[in-house]
Amino acid sequence: MLHEKLEKNTALMAVLIVVAISFGGLVQIVPLMFKGAIVEPADGVEPYSAIRLAGRDVYIAEGCYNCHSQQIRPFRSETERYGHYSVAGEFVYDHPFQWGSKRTGPDLARVGGIYSDDWHYLHMIDPRAVVPESNMPAYPWLEHRYVDGQAIEQRMRALRRLGHPYTDEQIENASSEVAGVTELEALIAYLQGLGTEWTGQRPGAQAGGE
Repeated sequence: MLHEKLEKNTALMAVLIVVAISFGGLVQIVPLMFKGAIVEPADGVEPYSAIRLAGRDVYIAEGCYNCHSQQIRPFRSETERYGHYSVAGEFVYDHPFQWGSKRTGPDLARVGGIYSDDWHYLHMIDPRAVVPESNMPAYPWLEHRYVDGQAIEQRMRALRRLGHPYTDEQIENASSEVAGVTELEALIAYLQGLGTEWTGQRPGAQAGGE
């Protein structure tokens, strides 16, 4: 029978499997490319400022995404703890996005404004000083390393080519904006902005800490 011949012909079976997977992927992905809500920023969402962009780079470089997600699912157990579920338009200016699925620590999608700058500072230097049960490592070196202003300016130019509406003035002022700023300060600025720009339903308080 035909299916028996296919099962015995591994090369043909492999080709057909790749075709099937590719077709299934296209069916799911292509419609999203033409849906305005997916590619347009949500109300209030703006490209990252120079200092927050630098902080985001630190977040990625230090592997924070390995333990923290940034995507609140539309389930009661998540929205009651973290706030309003995430919407696609919040992530238009994230390249790459930081959704994640691993939660050794809490989701950070709406952590902005929940804690003070001082809390974040101490939390990064000595996590167990503010959350005794935390298993998060400390990042004391971040307060001794400074943001590279030229690198941030180049990043903003590259992002503008991807569609981020940075102005010439914003790019030219990037170096001066992050002059003398430590990586820790930039990271805190990034965290403090998470979930605060979207003007939809405001999130509730986040339960617990680290």
